[in-house]
Amino acid sequence: MSCLTGVRSNSVRGREKESDALRALVDRARVGAGGCLLLLGGPGAGKTTLLDLAAAYAAPGAPGEPGFLVLRTQGVAGETHLPYAGLHALLGPIADRLDTPAADTRVLAEALRTGADAGGLALPAALLRLLRAAGRPVLVCADDLQRLDAPSREAICFVARRVGTIPVAVLLACAEPGTAPDGLPPLPLVPLDERASRQVLDDLVPDGLPGDLRTALVRSARGNPLALAELAGALTDEHRKGTAPPPQTPPRGGRLWRAHADRLRGLPADTADLVTLIAADPGIDAVTLTRAAEARSGLVALEAAEAAGVVVESPDGGFDLADPLLRHVAYAEASLARRRAAHRLLAGLLGDVSGDVSGDVSGDDSGDDSGGERRRLRRAWHRAAALDGPAGELAEDLVRALAEMPKTTTAAFPEPFRVLERAAELTENGETKAARLAAAAQHAWRAGQPQRARSLLARIDTLTAGAEVRGRAELLRGSLELRAGKTDSACDTLLAAAERLLRTDREQAVRALVRAGEASYLAGDNRRFLTIARRAETLRRPDDAHLTRMALEYLGGMAATFRGRHREATASLRRVATGVMAPSSAGSPSALVWGGVANLLLGNGAAALTLTSRAVEVARAHGAVASMPQMLEILIQAQQWMGRYDAVAANAMDGLRLAQETGRAVSGAQHLAWLAFAAAVEGDEETCALRAARAVELAAAHGVSVAEALGTLALAHLDVAANRHADAVNRLRVVARTGDPLVVRVMATPLLVESTVRTGEVAQARDALVVLERWADSTRDPDRLALAARCHALLASPDEAGERFAQALELHRQGSCAFETARTRLLYGGMLRRSRRPGAAREHLHGALETFERYGARLWSAHARAELRAAGESVRPSGSRSEAGRLLTAQQFMIATLVAEGATNREVAARLFISPRTVEHHLRNIFARLGVRSRVELARLLP
Repeated sequence: MSCLTGVRSNSVRGREKESDALRALVDRARVGAGGCLLLLGGPGAGKTTLLDLAAAYAAPGAPGEPGFLVLRTQGVAGETHLPYAGLHALLGPIADRLDTPAADTRVLAEALRTGADAGGLALPAALLRLLRAAGRPVLVCADDLQRLDAPSREAICFVARRVGTIPVAVLLACAEPGTAPDGLPPLPLVPLDERASRQVLDDLVPDGLPGDLRTALVRSARGNPLALAELAGALTDEHRKGTAPPPQTPPRGGRLWRAHADRLRGLPADTADLVTLIAADPGIDAVTLTRAAEARSGLVALEAAEAAGVVVESPDGGFDLADPLLRHVAYAEASLARRRAAHRLLAGLLGDVSGDVSGDVSGDDSGDDSGGERRRLRRAWHRAAALDGPAGELAEDLVRALAEMPKTTTAAFPEPFRVLERAAELTENGETKAARLAAAAQHAWRAGQPQRARSLLARIDTLTAGAEVRGRAELLRGSLELRAGKTDSACDTLLAAAERLLRTDREQAVRALVRAGEASYLAGDNRRFLTIARRAETLRRPDDAHLTRMALEYLGGMAATFRGRHREATASLRRVATGVMAPSSAGSPSALVWGGVANLLLGNGAAALTLTSRAVEVARAHGAVASMPQMLEILIQAQQWMGRYDAVAANAMDGLRLAQETGRAVSGAQHLAWLAFAAAVEGDEETCALRAARAVELAAAHGVSVAEALGTLALAHLDVAANRHADAVNRLRVVARTGDPLVVRVMATPLLVESTVRTGEVAQARDALVVLERWADSTRDPDRLALAARCHALLASPDEAGERFAQALELHRQGSCAFETARTRLLYGGMLRRSRRPGAAREHLHGALETFERYGARLWSAHARAELRAAGESVRPSGSRSEAGRLLTAQQFMIATLVAEGATNREVAARLFISPRTVEHHLRNIFARLGVRSRVELARLLP
């Protein structure tokens, strides 16, 4: 498994903790204090790779430092019945030492020559004495311990329990927890986390993979390193192009497949039949399984599978195979006749509820009244899999059963897109087949599987389909292009879809126009957005459905906003903001998002927050994973509006994770930009610069000017906080050239005014202030009006500035953004101090400092302290952190706290969405600032 290693600093991807444990084991043995570790992990978890790593650690180190005698053996299924076969392999490198008359060596030599098991302690004790007398440290490695012959396994484990005071390290690896020996310290190998899995894939495919294909492979591998290697090796050009669905399992006949198949072959026949049933219906409830087992030897047959770790019981009482790959292998290794028999039996049981008092054999007690519908869907699925009837009838049953499922049901099996795909496969009519494939693709996309959606759409191209099906397929294809960051082609595809759909489905046609408008907005092409809005305006009809009217009003209000006609925009946006509260809109995440955006443009942050929070809840309830990153973008915007930067950071991290999982580059760029903005508020320059650079890079690669503008704006905020006003002005000019939308412009204007006042370039600031003031006047939002008043105060003469600042503070009191209130108080306090009114200045400066410290805004807090000192007040360090914590930036303090709690660099990086190298860089600075030299000292220093 050399493909796994990607070794850096003598460690293995995602196995830093384990690597450290192995190094410590070897280092202790090198100085005479031996020990043992038992690696526990299923097939492909990386046990052999870690044994190789331990052997590398055992090589000679510093000059004069002795290398280890490394002795290795591995269990082999074909030799399990041969006594001492494992010891024969282990002692091969020192076989010549057994040709002596000493009693110990005679015992070992005789056992290896005859294979006779004399029993007792003589042989294990002889092995221990032989290793102790090696003359240098010894590393004993035994792989696949569960397959070693019993006498060899017992002798090696005997030694492993008794090496604490001699220079012998014993490292064992076992794939089956049920066969692991007692009394040895275990080191379980948990699945790799997502970040490590992605890094392994990057090592395996240096040229890179499409984002959604990469995500699909990570999901399919489930943290198994060998699965990642075999999945990557199985990729074809069709997989890379998206015309074939991503492989869900490593190739049949590969190492991982064979390992799982070997586990299954040892099961009794009745047990194997039950395992096939469970593989055919993952999560099967106990009632159905019990009734299925009655025809055999009852559930007692399942005990062998549970003892072998093949079958597990879930918390809700269902049964499944221990690993999804094991499930695939169990199903595929069964003969076609056995699989069809299993499906036919399950369909019969799910259709016959006579044996179940409750009338619901699904075992579902969720209280959502979907148990009957879920049972009917499972029954239809099993009938279709067994081909138990005419193909057309089976297809209709599948579609009908899926349509009866409540929208809020997110049952894992069978997945809706698979149900519709199977229905399409059973359908002869080309038009109907194409419609079902299009619906399957839509469900796959919603479930966060864009690669699967693309492959389903590709199958439609070869079929006869009418304008409506083609239009729906193009709408989805354009949506996929949009979320992948192909804004220009997405806009073209979505406009074509709208024209196709106008004759048959006006609601979907208008939705296609809305998404085309979104594509042009994200690309910063306001002119094209206005063209789209004009086209939408011609489509209005008195009899339009409610959601169609809301979509058209939304486009109209956005277009008026882009033209600067804010009063005209207000009327349309208010109709959207109120219209989406109607019952017919309340269940539509898209409509709720439109309402959230409308409220943002109306300056109503609280209402925007309410609606977008509701949109996220509805999307989550519907299992619409693909739409979550975009909805979180709008939620974050509302939180930023209200100064809730802690929530901004938390939701942006969540959004970034979801965007990466679903291959949504556009959302990924925007969430990175918001993370950069949150870091800028905290004054964490390094993190802000890294995240902003990545956001701008992604945005530029995909033509997403909004994310590019937000990333640049974050850097400008940081420049202002650090008194680099000339740099801020230059960045804000770049933002203006990106075709920045109104929201970005409103955020940028206060920073631009403040910086140009310092640099003496106020002409551009006055022009920008006109835009801000015109929009703020149209919304009457006190927070935005306060920002406009603050800008006027900065541009005003000394005699007028005080009145303007006072007006701004009065408006702030009516608003909700405490952070911007503190910024105004800081600027006002500075003006009062320069006007020789230190007493009045200190009141505002103290208030600003208190707020900045609450936000953890290090640079802004430093400004407030500097102003207070200039106003004649001695300022003591304050805040909730320890003295050590106050020496660190907010990001450094968070990293230091996680490290002090025992997190590794990679775990910290995963928590904070930064690279391990960045964590390492921060730690060096943390150690230098605090004067510590180790993680132990850091843990002692922090509270």
